[in-house]
Amino acid sequence: MMPDLGKYGTEVLSAYAVSILLLVLLVLLSLWRSRRVRAELRDVEGRRKNG
Repeated sequence: MMPDLGKYGTEVLSAYAVSILLLVLLVLLSLWRSRRVRAELRDVEGRRKNG
């Protein structure tokens, strides 16, 4: 069920594609950074308990 975009269809669809790609990249970057920071916090807390 695709709306008729007329002569601007390519531009509109490419804008949607770029937006979706950027959103996916932001989510993946956030997840990657979250895991990294969580691991660093675990290390710091471990050193604090042992130190």
